[in-house]
Amino acid sequence: MARQARALATRQTVLLAAAAVFDERGYAAATMAEILDRAGVTKGALYFHFPSKEELALAVIEGQGAWLATWRPAAESPVQALIDLGYAFAHSLLDDPVLRGAIRLTIEHGSFTQPQIGAYQGWHDAARELLERARDAGELHAGVDPAAAAGVITGAVTGIQLSSQVLTDRRDLLRRMADLWTLLLPGLVEPHALPRLDTHDRTPA
Repeated sequence: MARQARALATRQTVLLAAAAVFDERGYAAATMAEILDRAGVTKGALYFHFPSKEELALAVIEGQGAWLATWRPAAESPVQALIDLGYAFAHSLLDDPVLRGAIRLTIEHGSFTQPQIGAYQGWHDAARELLERARDAGELHAGVDPAAAAGVITGAVTGIQLSSQVLTDRRDLLRRMADLWTLLLPGLVEPHALPRLDTHDRTPA
């Protein structure tokens, strides 16, 4: 058990180091030598867990899906849950190196032997499910297609986080998230539901 725990700890150390390097340099510019130096583990330990840079990058990308799978909404309103998910994602981008690395790698999906669409699909499916529940609860405008709306929202969030990263190193990401919901909600939500929604950051401190 002690050996297994050490192996898991080593794997996590390598993942954290790799995520940071991928976030800073991108997939093409990152090297296994740089990741090895950042992780501070032996070359054998790194290659035991991750035989290639691509396999290591794919493991970092999987961290995105793991984050999404553990997120749980606190709001009863599906639309409010979707808003809260956006803010939780923004906070994690500021604080979680694995998620930051995963997002950059997902944007660079064309660098891999097989393009990685699973991460995009996971976010789209999560948003669509919440919007379908909102439709069933009578919160959405008649005629709003949850799948189409999910595509617009996930695309918009991808765009604003990237713009925020380039322009301000994500310092204005939370404000941009508030602007996004302020602009989108009137086109999505029935007027009777709007007053019950909070477009501000409700993420627990």
